[in-house]
Amino acid sequence: MSSSHDPKQNRLLAALRAEDYTRLLPDLVLTPMPLGWAVYEAGAPMEYVYFPTTCIVSLLYVMENGDSAEIAIIGNDGLVGVSVFMGGDSMTSRAVVQNAGECYRIKAKLLKQEFERGGSLQQLALRFTQTLIAQMVQTGACNRHHTLEQQLCRWLLLSLDRLRGNEVLMTQKLMANMLGVHRPGVTEATHKLQKDGLISYGSGRVTVLSRSKLEDRACECYGVVKNEIERLFSYELPAQAASSAS
Repeated sequence: MSSSHDPKQNRLLAALRAEDYTRLLPDLVLTPMPLGWAVYEAGAPMEYVYFPTTCIVSLLYVMENGDSAEIAIIGNDGLVGVSVFMGGDSMTSRAVVQNAGECYRIKAKLLKQEFERGGSLQQLALRFTQTLIAQMVQTGACNRHHTLEQQLCRWLLLSLDRLRGNEVLMTQKLMANMLGVHRPGVTEATHKLQKDGLISYGSGRVTVLSRSKLEDRACECYGVVKNEIERLFSYELPAQAASSAS
């Protein structure tokens, strides 16, 4: 396997104990994730669990009239498919590739078997689920109490944290769909950020010119979610029963 395609580009996989990672490795399949691809639909059974490396997946809640809003994003910080080990075979949300790239996928039944062993995957997967819930809660509060410009800054920063470089490939139409707002509002917000020298935008590409200024312009919701993710990876795995017994 070439160094450019490494499962340990996913932080959750990289944090596994060596023996648990080695056991999973033969079943991890490198998979392209094209922009806009539906990883799963609401209510549909899940055949695979996905560990993003260079892509970002958005979890969207879709209303009966077709309108949608993003409730969380997942990148190299975790996995797509928490329902597999949380007691359900499907989710109420829809998962769509927000930023094209690659991931490693594994059959859901194999991931569930590894989870049920009670090792480091179980511990890290449950803690990741906690961060995902925290992100959903914070997104709901942000959409209710903060300006569209602040929401856009939060969204861009969370996306950058899960990508290499300082660019996000996203049209204003897709940004509006993700944020659950009308396109003119996103157009106005991006123009203001561009005028103030925080970003440049063109041809569906957002380039962040000053991350520090973008962080200053964002609301506290970005920091809450970022700190929760960092807390996940600063977590020290408990000693295994076998080693503690010896």
